[in-house]
Formats: sequence, C-alpha cells, structure tokens
Amino acid sequence: MTTIDKLYAYYLQKPIISTDTRSITPGCIFFALKGENFNANTFAQQAIELGAAFAVVDEEEYADAKCLFVENVLNALQELARHHRNQLNIPVIGLTGSNGKTTSKELINAVLASRYKTFATKGNLNNHIGVPLSILSITNDIEIAVIEMGANHQKEIELLCSIAQPTHGIITNVGMAHLDGFGGFEGVKKGKAELYAYLKDTNGYTFINNDNEHLLEMSRTAALTKIIYYGTGRGNTIKGALKTSDPFIAVDWTNHDVESSVLTQLTGSYNFENILAAICIGDFFDLSAAEINAGLGNYQPKNNRSQLTKTDRNTVICDFYNANPSSMSAALDNISVLTAQKKIAILGDMFELGPESVAQHQIIAKQAINSGLSEIIFIGKSFFEFKDQFSAQFFENPSEAADYLNKNKIKDSLILLKGSRGMKLEILLQYL
Repeated sequence: MTTIDKLYAYYLQKPIISTDTRSITPGCIFFALKGENFNANTFAQQAIELGAAFAVVDEEEYADAKCLFVENVLNALQELARHHRNQLNIPVIGLTGSNGKTTSKELINAVLASRYKTFATKGNLNNHIGVPLSILSITNDIEIAVIEMGANHQKEIELLCSIAQPTHGIITNVGMAHLDGFGGFEGVKKGKAELYAYLKDTNGYTFINNDNEHLLEMSRTAALTKIIYYGTGRGNTIKGALKTSDPFIAVDWTNHDVESSVLTQLTGSYNFENILAAICIGDFFDLSAAEINAGLGNYQPKNNRSQLTKTDRNTVICDFYNANPSSMSAALDNISVLTAQKKIAILGDMFELGPESVAQHQIIAKQAINSGLSEIIFIGKSFFEFKDQFSAQFFENPSEAADYLNKNKIKDSLILLKGSRGMKLEILLQYL
C-alpha cells in the first residue's frame, strides 16, 4: 500500500496530476478515478505508456512498480491535496455561492494579480475532484490563491473546506439553485453556510455583502467575528454605487476616505455586487485604488458568462454557461432596462430544481412575458409545458429552435441567450 508521504515525494518530483488519459503530460501522476460508468484502473497501463511517471490505482490486479496501489483513489487524491495545502503558508480565499461564483473568482483574481503572484481555480474545477486538482496546481511561488467551491448537496462545502483550508472566505449569495440536491432554499443556505462554520472554527476572515439579509442571518447563526463588510450603505469597509450598466458596468466606490470610479467590461447590473466584492478583497490585501481599478477595468468576461458578443446582425448577451431561477430573473431584469430598439430573450430550461421545477419555470415564463421584450423564445421540455399558457415561441429542444431561427432571421436586436449548461444553447449563436 502506497502511503501519502511516499505519494507526495513522487508528486514533488514533477507536480503535475492527470485524471484523463487524453491529457497525459510526460512525467505526471495519473489518478485512476472511478465513476458510475467507468473504471480508470483499466487505463492505468495506457497512462504509463503515454508518458505518466506513475499511476495510482485501487484494484490490486493493476498494481506494479509504476502503478501505485492505494485503498481508494479519490480519497488518496483528496488526502494528497490536503497534505500539499499543509505545506503552503499563503492566504487561501475560499469562494462559494448560488450565482456569480466564477465571475467573482475571476474578478478577485484579476484585482489581486495587479500586485501579487496569484492562483485561481481554472474553469469550473470546483467540486470534490476539481478542488484537490486546484490545490495541487499551486506552486511555491504563488502568494495568494482563490479557490472556487461548488456544491449541489449539504456537507460538500464542508468537505471542500477540509481540503482547501481557506484562511479567508466569501459567499457571493444564496439563491434558487440545486434545489433538488439541497432539499429547498433553506437547504441551500445551510449548505453554503458550511464555509462560514469553517471560518469560525479556524478564526478566518469573512467578506460579507452587508445588503444581503440572507448572508447576514447566516453570519449571525455562525457567530462570525472577523468580518469585513461591503455594500451600498454607510458603515461598510467598501461602499459602492452602481453608476451605469448600459451596457457596461461603471461603479463609484469609497474605502472610508478615498473616492474612486471604475468602468468595467462586464454587462449585467447583477454583477455590481461581484465587482464590489473584488474591490473589498483587493482593499483588504492593501492594493491601491489604482491597482484595484486596473484589475477590474482590464478584465474581459469569457466562457459565456455575461459576455457581450457582437455578431454580424445582432448583439448577444451570452449567459448560457448555467442558469437557475435567481440568475434567470436577474438576467431578465437587466435586459429590460438596457437601451435597444429591439430586445429578445431566448431562454432554455433550468436543471436540478426537483419538485420546484414546474413552479419555477412558470414564474420565469411569466416574468419574461411581462418584461416588455419584442420577442421571447422558450426552449426545453420544462418551458414547453406552458406553450398553451403564454404567447411566445416554444420549442422542445435547441435543434427545433435552430430550424426556426434559420428560417426567421433576427436582425438589429439585443438578445439574451440564457439557459442551463446542459441545454447547449451555444449551437444557436450561428443563427443570431
């Protein structure tokens, strides 16, 4: 049986981890993870042949000199990450929330990188596998790390905190997301508050939006003491005001005695609080207003999160990386106040809502219909249930919508394209 100390010694020789034989780097360590429909133990030898220095397996028949046997590969990966985290003497900012996690993570990283050598979670590597991989990607020259932590059930944030061991933390917000796994909205709050509980137990710092009653309630329940507040009112370390968001967000902000303004490349007024959080964290880590504003102003959104894209015929708000009732409602609120001669919403189904799915899709459909838009297109089986209730275009899947858009060209319009990732709404961009 290979111990974590021995595994860590191998890791230090070439600290690169792989869990996919399609992305083997010469000299890396391949972890043969298992899933419902796969067993990577069977690919361990292939990983070695492709250049991995070692493979980690948990079925003894696959073990040999280069295939290191452990009791459980996933547990070994997580324990190795914990061990590596214990060697790092740097601030680690743990970040979670129902909406805005990835955008906030990117903004915080952009701000801190104005002065520090930073690491931030790549893409959406924010689960029980992604967080260990992120921690194991932190090199000795990193000065601050920002680790995104996602969850769809209770106790998951608790587990991720035990691996990432954040010294600082922030919950962006709590909303109607992953209701099925969390067991309703109160379950969401309980699950996200596991970050607050960890920070309380470890005497860490917490950044809290003072305008969010849910977060304030959760912080009181957790009995947090080391809190840095940001918000729109007095008494906050960082006080901000939304100057404009049509289409890009401009923010006025102060840190008690210094007044400043920044124009970002982000669209969507709902991103105001994410920007304010990044300002607060930058200020906490002693960045100047000029450094903070440079980080925010230079950040360009990507990965189809509040990303403003100009096509040959239209302007599209690409926000289809993910969706839940809270983010969908905010996106509709945003497009309704933007200036455009013709505004259209193309909305796809929202996933993982459990028993709340029918009611939440109906609420969003009603909001869309009442938003004063020129046209609304609903896509997906959940929205399709209301085809006889609302006056709009309904399609059961993106392919049917693509056929419609190909025959009915949209021109000179501002279009909101939003839905859950599994809807694959990106295939519609070519028709817009």
